[in-house]
Amino acid sequence: MIIDSHQHFWKYDSVRDSWIDDTMKIIQRDFLPADLEPILKTNNVDGCIAVQADQSEQETEFLLDLAKNNKFIKGVVGWVNLSDTGVENRLKYFSQNTLFKGVRHILQAEKDDFMLDQTFLNGINKLAPLNLTYDLLIYAHQLQNCVTLVSKFPDQKFVLDHIAKPSIKFGEIETWKTAIKTLAALPNVYCKLSGLTTEADWHNWKTEDFIPYIDVIFEEFGAHRIMYGSDWPVCLLSGNYSKTKEIVTTYIKKLSSQEQQQVMGLNAINFYGITI
Repeated sequence: MIIDSHQHFWKYDSVRDSWIDDTMKIIQRDFLPADLEPILKTNNVDGCIAVQADQSEQETEFLLDLAKNNKFIKGVVGWVNLSDTGVENRLKYFSQNTLFKGVRHILQAEKDDFMLDQTFLNGINKLAPLNLTYDLLIYAHQLQNCVTLVSKFPDQKFVLDHIAKPSIKFGEIETWKTAIKTLAALPNVYCKLSGLTTEADWHNWKTEDFIPYIDVIFEEFGAHRIMYGSDWPVCLLSGNYSKTKEIVTTYIKKLSSQEQQQVMGLNAINFYGITI
């Protein structure tokens, strides 16, 4: 079974979605399940995980409602204010819905020490007892603080989104590689092979550009902690769904059948507790 571990839906709002600037006109529109379902079918993908793109509980409700009405959406990574004193009650509220699998905060937009603030750490501490995951959305320069964060919660399941967004376009790899090695040494962290093309030269990337980075991810995390993700529709900035998926499927052809199944679906199923 193939599961896309990372994609988004939204009804485009130019104010709320101001991060989608004029260099991203191709995604300045609505993206809903009716848009994605035929693409998944064409690419032989059985289901997906919908991940938050807006930091509001309305976003979480929106995604859960879409998942309820579209069976191919196997789970939701939503947003809850982890720094709020009432975070436990909000997490319990959303956890009543079995499609609510985890939480993400857009840490890449915060000051680097935000993730180590005690109020935020208190929120992270409330996830594991409810069997909720946490998606790490950071830039490469935030990896060291990320290691500190993850090491505080050995019983919490974490997954690194977009391999921490190294600058593939400029070939920056050594500092990122060192930090990835440290993070991957923590056994409770997984990694999504997602968001690669948008860190490369959008219009001139080649599959070979990604090989050194993917090599590092497999060497450090192993096939049992890596999951495929499209980052649709953001991936449309630098290609299309099929090309994005092909980067991963081409690379893993050298792996065993079991390892290929882990990367393309089994790991996501196990990590997010997806019901098949």
